[in-house]
Amino acid sequence: MKPNILSCILSLFIVTVSVAQSNPTSAEKVQEALKEKAKLTQNSTVKNIEFTNIGPTIMSGRVVDLDVNPNNTTEFYVAYASGGLWYTNNNGTTFEPVLDNSPTQNIGDIAVDWNSKTIWVGTGENNSSRSSYAGIGILKSTDGGKNWQNMGLLDSHHISRIVINPNNADEVVVAALGHLYSPNAERGIFKTTDGGKTWNKTLFINNDTGIVDLAVSPNNFNVQYASSWERDRKAWNFVGNGVNSAIYKSIDAGNTWKKVSEKSGFPEGDGVGRIGLAVYDDETVYAFHDSQFRREKKAEKKSDSKALTKDDFKTMSSATFLNLGDKELNTYLKTNGFQEKYRAENVKQLVRTGTIKPEDLAKYLEDANSLLFDTPVIGAQVFKTTNGGKSWKKTHDDYLDDVVYSYGYYFGMIRVSPKNPNQIYIAGVPILRSQDGGETFESINGENVHVDHHALWVNPNNPNHLINGNDGGVNISYNNGDNWIKCNTPAVGQFYAIFADEQTPYKVYGGLQDNGVWVGPNSYKASVKWHEEGQYPYERIMGGDGMQVQVDKRNPNIVYTGYQFGNYFRINRETGRRQYIQPKHELGESPYRFNWQTPIHLSVHNQDILYLGGNKLHRSLNQGDDWEAISGDLTKGGKKGNVAYGTLTSISESPFQFGLIYVGSDDGLVHVTKNGGGDWQKISNSFPQDLWVSRVIASSHKKERVYVTLNGYRWDDFTSYIYMSDDYGQTWKSIASGIPASPVNVIKEDPENENVLYVGTDNGAYASLDMGNTWQPFHNGLPNVAVHDIVVQKQAKDLLLGTHGRSIYKANIAVLQQADATIASKPFHVFKTESIKARSSWGTTWSKWLDANVPSKEIYFHTKNAGDVTVKVIAKNGVVMHEASIKADAGFNTWNYDLSVTEKARKQYLKKDEEASIPKKKNGAYYLPKGTYSIEVSGNGGTDATELVIE
Repeated sequence: MKPNILSCILSLFIVTVSVAQSNPTSAEKVQEALKEKAKLTQNSTVKNIEFTNIGPTIMSGRVVDLDVNPNNTTEFYVAYASGGLWYTNNNGTTFEPVLDNSPTQNIGDIAVDWNSKTIWVGTGENNSSRSSYAGIGILKSTDGGKNWQNMGLLDSHHISRIVINPNNADEVVVAALGHLYSPNAERGIFKTTDGGKTWNKTLFINNDTGIVDLAVSPNNFNVQYASSWERDRKAWNFVGNGVNSAIYKSIDAGNTWKKVSEKSGFPEGDGVGRIGLAVYDDETVYAFHDSQFRREKKAEKKSDSKALTKDDFKTMSSATFLNLGDKELNTYLKTNGFQEKYRAENVKQLVRTGTIKPEDLAKYLEDANSLLFDTPVIGAQVFKTTNGGKSWKKTHDDYLDDVVYSYGYYFGMIRVSPKNPNQIYIAGVPILRSQDGGETFESINGENVHVDHHALWVNPNNPNHLINGNDGGVNISYNNGDNWIKCNTPAVGQFYAIFADEQTPYKVYGGLQDNGVWVGPNSYKASVKWHEEGQYPYERIMGGDGMQVQVDKRNPNIVYTGYQFGNYFRINRETGRRQYIQPKHELGESPYRFNWQTPIHLSVHNQDILYLGGNKLHRSLNQGDDWEAISGDLTKGGKKGNVAYGTLTSISESPFQFGLIYVGSDDGLVHVTKNGGGDWQKISNSFPQDLWVSRVIASSHKKERVYVTLNGYRWDDFTSYIYMSDDYGQTWKSIASGIPASPVNVIKEDPENENVLYVGTDNGAYASLDMGNTWQPFHNGLPNVAVHDIVVQKQAKDLLLGTHGRSIYKANIAVLQQADATIASKPFHVFKTESIKARSSWGTTWSKWLDANVPSKEIYFHTKNAGDVTVKVIAKNGVVMHEASIKADAGFNTWNYDLSVTEKARKQYLKKDEEASIPKKKNGAYYLPKGTYSIEVSGNGGTDATELVIE
């Protein structure tokens, strides 16, 4: 059938929209959004809703840089990719955050002038991963991080290195990597001589090539080396190499540069990848190169093994295939995880009838991820120059296998001991040490050291003293990497997804970037007492990059979870049994495509029914043992590249009707079925095209209602996209107005109040109390960090935020669930307060050396206008037992009452009730006796009260 004119016009419109959405958000708009959010926060009605961090801390997040005080090595800063900047002055025993009051937690590099205590932060991670968040330029603090000033380079997005002239703190050189997903001009080398007031671009290659590393001769700031990196990332493909990747040198402190890797023995051409640098002195430099050139094909010795391999089938004829022995064919099929139905006899019949070809037995195993690992590139190499870059020589003869694997773009760090030019360290998945100038290497990846390394400091006065930063946190060694101390106390986990079960008390689950899936108590408070008790409260239940979690409501020991690219398991935590449950495609069919974070959903109608999204939607009726595809391809069909694309990203099932299901894809499509997959309708034609569907949510309040969030991060488009429909997605309205530009990751309805919505963005979380007409940012206890997932635990009335950089936060939102127009219009509204049991332990302690047990009760109230407020605690006999004056904000407020009674009030109370007893406690305080009290809040011409019962 030929397309009609209307469909042609529609197609043209869609293409036009698609192109429009690929335009990156300008730096000016980003800055405008940050100012807008700061203003919104100041006036937010929910800014006083208090969030507490519930960990975990034992498993950290990605470290990108370290800066150590050379005169006191127990004092240093640690920079996390998306978890902010942390400071210790006790050798990593404890840390405190110092970037929380800045507009971002995303860091590429830091530099500290220890003489003046000036901190420079280059925002935007220097890696090029799926969640390497863009930054907002250069931040500077001259007061230890209490205040931050943006010093420019606003459109650099990713800053890789900062170096400070040790003799002139105002002279700073910065390497900018530039945009990750789009070309831009603000990349290269920038220099300031006036402390960041003005910048001069001293090295620029082109709009696709930035500077990934910058290193200075230790005793001569004039001599500097920089490495350029040509890279191009798309949602479906990453190219981390190009002809413009090279090494440059400056002999005038970064004012001018000369390429020194050309015709010098260092690799040149399209296969040159990321380059890391380490400078020993003016002339001696090491370079760690991720070579993307292909390996030379060598004649391989015939293996004694007769086992078939995948490559055997790629050129095999049907006749040869049919002559294979059943035993050797079955060995191949079983070893490579083919479905049980595919065994020698029936597979041969499929080939005999022409249903499949022998090459399909190879294709069956190949997807974007396997092909990435199959890529035969050279990989990690180490080069050295001893004449200032005039010539370079590879330090080793053999391939450095199992260092960066196929993810060389993620690594690049190399360090040389300041005391020994032959002692070097390279970082990849493991961290390796060489004591012969790179001829041979050995692993120093200790048993308590995580993999994937990005930062290393070598003590210039004691080269055996190392501080290492990796994907799992910080480690310290005093014997050159033979043994390590682990220093993980900050809660800086990078969560992709979280879940809360329905136990009492409930448990929290979550999948972490590179760090597996964890489960722990929702009441967790950061503490090191587990060192004494012997068991950390959180437990890891899965390795790899942790992904989504679902828990059977009937039996919380049955957990569904997994790792990247759809590798999911059903785990029985009681027995320890785990069953691999990924759906398998049919032989002869193209392999299913699974997203990095493959969505799963356990049916609310029947807990035996599990849904899993590839490029098709799969359903299991028996807990993942067997699968059927209940759709065709619900994407645009994928794109050629080395990253799985054209995949489902979100699944939502209506609680009102079994079979009413919505799905969203990474290439911008949203579909609905009302009959369990019998037929599907695309409902995303009116959306901006090609954007990642970060969430589709079926309403739990209205059957016809559905929400969708789109995310343009992978286009460098930071616009906030949120839509709502009240007719199954036939028509949509935007409800994103009022949210400052920031990609949206998740939207959740409040389960009790249909007007209350929650949204997580790449820069914090918001609540709407009027179904998306207006939005208010959360603030109390919550920094400006990416929020990837949101869960509301119904029974506890807790809001849980899974952040990608600061672990999990929790807040009780019972008062938000009660929000309505009546409360908003009253001058004051004091919310009902639950009773509390009197304890004889109040104000006491079993040892005078310990702090006394002080009770606490949170009193919540809402005020229409900001102003001074008086809170009174009044006994039944009329005595005012406690009175406080506080400054209240417009909106929700909390008064934390320690249940104490004034001495004057105690005397008055006892006069009126001679039989009562209000004893003085060991801490010198008096506390409310059993009884019922009125909590009265007044001011600004209004008053309201509630009861507080001490049982």
